[in-house]
Amino acid sequence: MKILFTYILFGLGSLFSAAYAQTDFYEIETIREIKIYFEEDNWDHILDSLYGDDMQERLIGDVSIDGIYYENAGIRYKGYSSASADRVKNPLNIKLDFVHKDQNHEGLDKIKLSNVIHDPSFVREVLSYEIARKYMPASRANFANVYINDVLIGLYSNVESVEADFLENHFESSSNTFFKGNPETLDLDGENSNLSNSHGTHSSDYHPYYTQKSDNIGDWNVLYGLIKDLNETPDELDVGLNIDRALWMHAFNYSMINFDSYVGYAQNYYLYQGDNGQFNPIIWDLNQSFGSYRLTDASTYWAGFSILEAKNADPLQHFLSFSITPRPLMTVLFENETYRKMYLAHLKTIMEENFNDADYLARATAIQSIIETDVMNDPNKFYSDADFYTNLDTTVSDLIDYVGLRDLMENRAIYLATYPGMTGEPTIVNTTDLDLDYNLGETITFTAELTDADEIFCHYRFIKTDIFTQLAMNDDGVDGDELADDGVYSVNLENASNHIDFYFYAQNETAGKFSPKRAAYEFYSLSTELQLGDLVINEFVAKNLYDQTDEWGELEDWVELYNNSNGPISTAGLFISDTIGDLFKSEVGDMLIPANSYKIFWADEDGIESLNHWDFKLNEEGEQIVLSTAEGIILDSVTFGHQSSIFSYGRYPNGTGDFTEMFSTMQYENQAPNDTVFHADFHAFPIPVRDILYINTSYEAPYTLTLTNSVGQTMKQIEIDWDGLVEWDVSALGDGMYIITLERDDFTISKKIIITD
Repeated sequence: MKILFTYILFGLGSLFSAAYAQTDFYEIETIREIKIYFEEDNWDHILDSLYGDDMQERLIGDVSIDGIYYENAGIRYKGYSSASADRVKNPLNIKLDFVHKDQNHEGLDKIKLSNVIHDPSFVREVLSYEIARKYMPASRANFANVYINDVLIGLYSNVESVEADFLENHFESSSNTFFKGNPETLDLDGENSNLSNSHGTHSSDYHPYYTQKSDNIGDWNVLYGLIKDLNETPDELDVGLNIDRALWMHAFNYSMINFDSYVGYAQNYYLYQGDNGQFNPIIWDLNQSFGSYRLTDASTYWAGFSILEAKNADPLQHFLSFSITPRPLMTVLFENETYRKMYLAHLKTIMEENFNDADYLARATAIQSIIETDVMNDPNKFYSDADFYTNLDTTVSDLIDYVGLRDLMENRAIYLATYPGMTGEPTIVNTTDLDLDYNLGETITFTAELTDADEIFCHYRFIKTDIFTQLAMNDDGVDGDELADDGVYSVNLENASNHIDFYFYAQNETAGKFSPKRAAYEFYSLSTELQLGDLVINEFVAKNLYDQTDEWGELEDWVELYNNSNGPISTAGLFISDTIGDLFKSEVGDMLIPANSYKIFWADEDGIESLNHWDFKLNEEGEQIVLSTAEGIILDSVTFGHQSSIFSYGRYPNGTGDFTEMFSTMQYENQAPNDTVFHADFHAFPIPVRDILYINTSYEAPYTLTLTNSVGQTMKQIEIDWDGLVEWDVSALGDGMYIITLERDDFTISKKIIITD
């Protein structure tokens, strides 16, 4: 029996490359064909047993995806209530790299297939993800015909897994703290993954209620920190939580009654911490949206609710009524009047753009036309052919009543149209000219013309991984405002970057309004071109044997970029390469480099690790480093020859001069080769040093090394009785200038070094 209880890894990465990554596996117009082959005749019994034992083991099988064959994938059931030993058509989780490391299909190593058990119309899940993607990061989804041992099992919905590729695409990183709100055992009367602090006072108390998706055991403390902030210090919550993203998730769930979510049993969502320190809620498992799930709302209808009650579900019921078990991610946010108005503004946008004019129904009909033949041919679907068509409009009765999409949403739109806070919002017009011509480092004036508003704010950021900063705008003739009380509000932003994202939010006593309407997921942008010399390649090491290590403790090639200008520079849209013949080898990464400051990037072929890692290495025998724009304009370049392991190669004078060999000065002003830090036969590096100082000398041992501070006090001393490289830990010493002295019986040599954190 080919079941694996642990992962077995083989070095087949080059064999199973992402050769098809340019296509869209989740293109909705294309129905995929997935064929699974098991050696075992009783494969269904084995999968039933593995699921019944609530284990994560998988049965080994070969998989063909649209005719491309993959050996030894791991297959198991997925889901909580949608799988059963009594069913032929069960939801499936296929892990292509379960045995063969890096085996993938179009860059995807996991395929998640839902059996459409709670949806006679077949469109709920795919349509819901399509709507969600307008307002927040959400999975792509389409359909696939699934065969096992060449027998058609049926038509499945095929949903993108929330894993590393998803995170990289939406958050520019994938290695940070990452959890799923997914309790080990779903307690139908319990709190589950509700983010309350009721489970205990230690991070380990929360292990049964959340599933860790990241690798660092310390991430449990990070999650518990969020839970404490949410429940104990909500006024500081915007530092650790993307509040706007949480409000969009709630607005989505309440617009189309997706209560098999944080609303109902407090599950089916992810939390990923971006590089800016904020946790981002990510919506998941939408197969029971559009009122298919009605077991509980954990509030007024905690014991279940009817179709009529679904149509009229109060979007603030946890705030205005009660929570049968805590829902702090809603109640704490809704206690804040501004957040409450923002939430209702998002809800209004979703309703206006999808449901008030029945756009969703036209889209649902179009999706049904794509899958119609395949639904008719599905031998194991849970509802009749007639139900497939009927459920778009009206209720289909089975074990429960599955409300018609039109019936639900027409009435939902009517109910919400007059809900307090959904009308009476301000208007925002004539906002800042997006063709504004400005220079790096200048002051920019943001403007917006308002009616019926009490206040308006401009939210801005320089890079997309950063947190938006809020600026209050005014109409009193100061801070960039030309005329007082003319309805045009303004605010100055000093020291502008070359790239700025921004949006506006206005409110009055009744309601709030965003511009653009989908903010903060969508926003306006301003940009100006970098001039030659603004951003330069300042220093690099192409043979790193003794120098600084990256955040994983690895000695890798590195490149230092330096901002020569008087304004902050965003590297978004810039590219780096090791050959002028291929300028777009790697994106620099969306980083912010303050004026007259440095940023280190690692050329280690580990671009997926984080933003400051590039997808190539430097050649120690010599090549090029080229910095360019997306339009192919070269901003800076350097051609170099054979590199030493002792020296770096950098500009002198710093930022403007020619390249020359020098001792490493990572993130510090480059030093001239003849400065006091150098001596022909006595080398100390890197300069400045943080942790380990390396000392290399041609003089024979024995000798004494002494480190003194700037006032002559001896801080460290060591007797050296061997020849070769010396490693000296100086991490316990404070920042500043020190003197290192090499003393033998016949002579003494001293030089300056700098220690910094």
